[in-house]
Amino acid sequence: MGSFSIWHWLIVLLIVVMVFGTKKLKNIGGDLGGAVKGFKDGMKDGGQNAAAADDAAATASAQVTASAASPAPADKTTIDVQARQKS
Repeated sequence: MGSFSIWHWLIVLLIVVMVFGTKKLKNIGGDLGGAVKGFKDGMKDGGQNAAAADDAAATASAQVTASAASPAPADKTTIDVQARQKS
């Protein structure tokens, strides 16, 4: 039992194209490429954004504790609703 030959891989590729179609495979490839690019950009900017994220977390924590001490009045545009179960 060795590895597959080129003909085996071509048959598998033909079956995959017939099942999914070229348009869907193109979309999957584009999505995968975008995800890899986003991951690489995130890894490159990770060191620079780590210090900024720590500062933002400290600011957010200070805002949460300040708002908990003095609650703000309710927003007049908020609509309260209740969910009902179907009988």
